[in-house]
Amino acid sequence: QVKWKGKDLFDLVCRTLGLRETWFFGLQYTIKDTVAWLKMDKKVLDHDVPTEEPVTFHFLAKFYPENAEEELVQEITQHLFFLQVKKQILDEKIYCPPEASVLLASYAVQAKYGDYDPNVHKRGFLAQEELLPKRVINLYQMTPEMWEERITAWYAEHRGRARDEAEMEYLKIAQDLEMYGVNYFAIRNKKGTELLLGVDALGLHIYDPDNRLTPKISFPWNEIRNISYSDKEFTIKPLDKKIDVFKFNSSKLRVNKLILQLCIGNHDLFMRRRKADSLEVQQMKAQAREEKARKQMERQRLAREKQMREEAERTRDELERRLMQLKEEATMANEALMRSEETADLLAEKAQITEEEAKLLAQKAAEAEQEMQRIKATAIRTEEEKRLMEQKVLEAEMLALKMAEESERRAKEADQLKQDLQEARESERRAKQKLLEITSKSSYTQSMNSSTAALPTDLPSFNLISESLSFDFKDTDMKRLSMEIEKEK
Repeated sequence: QVKWKGKDLFDLVCRTLGLRETWFFGLQYTIKDTVAWLKMDKKVLDHDVPTEEPVTFHFLAKFYPENAEEELVQEITQHLFFLQVKKQILDEKIYCPPEASVLLASYAVQAKYGDYDPNVHKRGFLAQEELLPKRVINLYQMTPEMWEERITAWYAEHRGRARDEAEMEYLKIAQDLEMYGVNYFAIRNKKGTELLLGVDALGLHIYDPDNRLTPKISFPWNEIRNISYSDKEFTIKPLDKKIDVFKFNSSKLRVNKLILQLCIGNHDLFMRRRKADSLEVQQMKAQAREEKARKQMERQRLAREKQMREEAERTRDELERRLMQLKEEATMANEALMRSEETADLLAEKAQITEEEAKLLAQKAAEAEQEMQRIKATAIRTEEEKRLMEQKVLEAEMLALKMAEESERRAKEADQLKQDLQEARESERRAKQKLLEITSKSSYTQSMNSSTAALPTDLPSFNLISESLSFDFKDTDMKRLSMEIEKEK
């Protein structure tokens, strides 16, 4: 509404959320690239809010606890801090080492998905989740599947943690990071050196612009006597008067007001933590303890029920498995019985066949006995024939030996006859040659006798030639001899 103050709008948001730890939070808006917080005692429209509608405010944690586990009472408070810190880590407004980033991501997955179940949370279930800062992802040459595998390995270790427990574990790790809960502002010291001012739950810190992790100098709240600013100059007066006053300038008046607001708010909370809890906080903590105990008992009851259900399911599965086994055994027994009946029928048929075969064998045995007697009788005759045969074989061997000897003798005779025939043919050749010579001489002699007629008629040489002719020209004897030789051969 037009007349609402900042507190009216803030209370409406807190009531809507059911939030009672309102002192950590505020409504933030942006004006001219500068962050500002809605003042509770000032009308909303009196702020330098953007003129366009609708006017946008961000409900955020303005101040951070020193110890989240001890100070954050309500579960909604823890959840809101968890969401804001997780976003700051993913946006790299809070530096987080890679190992811590993976562990924090595993707690975030536990808070969202509950206990790890390999049957439900299969490969790729984190593909659409933003769980790691881009700086960490780009630092290593790892695929999204490899990152998911590493996160899932830690996630499986958190089994049994409820959502609020997982979120608190996330905050317990995050609050130890150097940039957790620190608001940074660009400043200059008296010499004009550019520095960074950090405001958090523990005090004020001065940083080098290139190093937001390690402060050059710190002023804890319990060591600061006073903080003031005039125009653009800030003055920090330490409680120890021996320490020099630290002065610095910021760039804009609006930034100075924001710094002062954060300093006052953090200092108030710092002092408040060191006092006894107010009645409201005591009631809230008592209610939170009761709620926590109730939830713990509820979780234990659910765990017991889950365990009993799992045991019942295991028993049921075991009974079903046993029933299936019994069914299989019954089926096998039935099949075995059927096979036994078939086997009995086959055995009966086989017995009948065997009996018939036995009769046939007995008949064959009788026939075999008769055959054996016949063979014995035949064997006696065969024995006599065998002796006669052996005698004949012996005689044949003797005859063959004699024939071999005769053949050898005849072969020798044939060789001798061949030799005689060769000699006879040689003699025949010589005789024919001699005859030719004598014939030629006789012709010559006759011519001589006819011409001269002076030689004696009783020359002995002619008679000798005639005699030799009468010896050599017995051709019939030679032919007969050749025929006999051929016959012998």
